[in-house]
Amino acid sequence: MRRAQEFMEKLAGIHRVAVLLAQIGIIALAGVLAFVLRFDLTMPPAYLGHLAYAIPIWIVVKSAVFRVANLDRGWWRYVSVADLLRIAAGNLAGSGLSCLAILMLAPAGFPRSIYLIDLMICFLGTAGVRMIVRLTAEASENERGGDGYKETLIYGAGGGGVTLLREIQKNPKLLYRVRGFLDDRPDKTGVHILGVQVLGGGDRIATLAVKHKIEMILIAMPSATGAEMTRILTDCHAAGVECKTVPGLGEVIEERGLAGQIREVAVEDLLGRNPVRLEEHQIRGALEGKVVMVTGAAGSIGSELCRQIARFHPAGIVGFEIAESPLFEIDREMRRTFPETPFFPEIGSIQNRTRLDEVLRQYSPTVVYHAAAYKHVPLMETHVFEAIENNVFGTYNVAVAAAANGVEEFVMISSDKAVRPTNVMGATKRVAELLLLALQENHFRIKYVAVRFGNVLGSNGSVIPIFKKQIAAGGPVTVTHPEMRRFFMTIPEACQLVLQAAAIGAGGQICVLDMGAPVKIVDLARNLILLSGLKPDEDIKIAFNGMRPGEKLYEEVSTLDEDTVRTAHEKIRIFVGSGLPEGEMMAWLACLREICESRDVGRLVVTLKEIVVDYSPGTYLLKRVIEPRHYSESAGAPLVRGAGVSGPFPEPVFGGKPAAIS
Repeated sequence: MRRAQEFMEKLAGIHRVAVLLAQIGIIALAGVLAFVLRFDLTMPPAYLGHLAYAIPIWIVVKSAVFRVANLDRGWWRYVSVADLLRIAAGNLAGSGLSCLAILMLAPAGFPRSIYLIDLMICFLGTAGVRMIVRLTAEASENERGGDGYKETLIYGAGGGGVTLLREIQKNPKLLYRVRGFLDDRPDKTGVHILGVQVLGGGDRIATLAVKHKIEMILIAMPSATGAEMTRILTDCHAAGVECKTVPGLGEVIEERGLAGQIREVAVEDLLGRNPVRLEEHQIRGALEGKVVMVTGAAGSIGSELCRQIARFHPAGIVGFEIAESPLFEIDREMRRTFPETPFFPEIGSIQNRTRLDEVLRQYSPTVVYHAAAYKHVPLMETHVFEAIENNVFGTYNVAVAAAANGVEEFVMISSDKAVRPTNVMGATKRVAELLLLALQENHFRIKYVAVRFGNVLGSNGSVIPIFKKQIAAGGPVTVTHPEMRRFFMTIPEACQLVLQAAAIGAGGQICVLDMGAPVKIVDLARNLILLSGLKPDEDIKIAFNGMRPGEKLYEEVSTLDEDTVRTAHEKIRIFVGSGLPEGEMMAWLACLREICESRDVGRLVVTLKEIVVDYSPGTYLLKRVIEPRHYSESAGAPLVRGAGVSGPFPEPVFGGKPAAIS
């Protein structure tokens, strides 16, 4: 190791000497050429004395200026526009100081035009030699030979594509031989960028793949829409070419170089979600230096909330969770990833008010993010009392305990299923929202805010892991209905917007996140099959098995203008629906508690309908009320999780016939 270090130091010393000698040669040659050009390629003997004085002055003064400006350091093969500006400034300063020295030391009668001619020639020489070195190096790198290199096209001739090409050219460890660019803008076709030609648009993928024996297409289009990414993926698959993508430049700045982040195309890329703009100063003001508690801290949303909160340097994060093993894992992750932020894992149930008070008294958090909930729709249709006890009474326990223990801000994670709910899970979330609005009425020292959004990709029980398992097993991929649509976000995007909404929202408000356009579940399934390198309906079949208990074809988030008002953030709106007085809400809670104790399903459905006037109970639950002998809390209803997905579970029976659900 020491010998290698000594060798590198010796090599650097040789490089500096070579640069210095080349620089001196350019300065001297520029001076001679200036005199020759001034006198029309002849050198009058009378001016040889002036040249003899000027050359040493130029060499000494300009070399000193170049040294001060660090122009004699750095590798010429990496010269950039910024370097050329520094070279121009260095030449201007060097020529100016040389002019003063010559006026004081050289004989009288020195031609004044020599100063300008020398400046131009010296700049062209010092800049030009660097550009020649760079172009020569890049030309040799473009002609990569040997085995292991993949013939490659870069899709996107914008800033991302150019940056990616530059990194590939500089790094011999990246085994890509770039044969050209693809870009859908016709005016770019035929243009050469860093020595590489734009060969055409995406419609030429198949032709170019055959002509140049292309094995890989690198997609460098961070701003591409979901439809564009889907089209590119389909075209690459049809041409039998592998494709990968690179992230947006914002992610590159936070992480590592662009080429180092080349990865497989993910389902998230096909959604075309734009990066979230965060008003970080607002969020930092709400979290920095404060203790924050997260319920459900080991779940998909809860754990990501912990990660996002840690970025804003809180005094500590209290992770409240009933599941022991997941809490152990998130504790290890937080200690490893954010060692400067104390993380306190606390086991407990939100249904246990005594335990909640105990934890809140111990840590005195300023902010509570309430993510603990039962959220799987079919499962809650068969466990209606448990849904009420956890999602309604559990939320009530946390909200009241927070107010009693000096918490200043309470943020509940709600759901798009609370909008005109057709299932018990959505109804319980809507009741919880109404509960917070009612509690705000007489609790002025705490701010209650609910944040409503739809499905998140990759969460526990979501469609993506279920589809992946079905694809790995050879299919079929099961979808409930060809028209089933859902809103989707990525987990980090959802959690970032939750933090932003909490900072924006005032007390007693429901914030609604912009979910974009709804996505067909069957399209999601087809795209995931394509991403697996297989063909939908050929290699992997897609089967439709019917809707499950409590599901509806389309979810809503109430983003219509008449239901919401704008905020300062383009992706967050405030729902303007009315709530219930606190006294009336407390009476309904007492009624629900009595119903849960008596286990009366029919009365529960009627009561939920009275509280949430736009609740429409699903067929499965209504039949359960009408024919209770065929149902029990444990009798087989399809319990597979994830919107729009069905699975091999026992079906409830009506009069000896299977129900029309799956």
